[in-house]
Amino acid sequence: MGNGVEFVKSAFNERAKVVEELAACNEGFRDLCDDFEIANDEELRWEQSTAPERDERLAEYRELIDSMRTEIEQSLDRAAVVPFNPPRP
Repeated sequence: MGNGVEFVKSAFNERAKVVEELAACNEGFRDLCDDFEIANDEELRWEQSTAPERDERLAEYRELIDSMRTEIEQSLDRAAVVPFNPPRP
């Protein structure tokens, strides 16, 4: 797995197994994990910045991170649902 997947596994430690399973079969989810890691890295970089646009960029990255966190949680919720197969007559 890529670094983004490992980052998401650490951020969602209690659901690490589901993260790994979903990432193994879903390229879009792996891309989301990579993007989530990049956004978190950028937030940390902007926290240390003294640039005039620092606060604006921090707000943007925090909003993006919150949105991606929600998307990851929803993906994990969907992946964790076990389909119910009714008994055959």
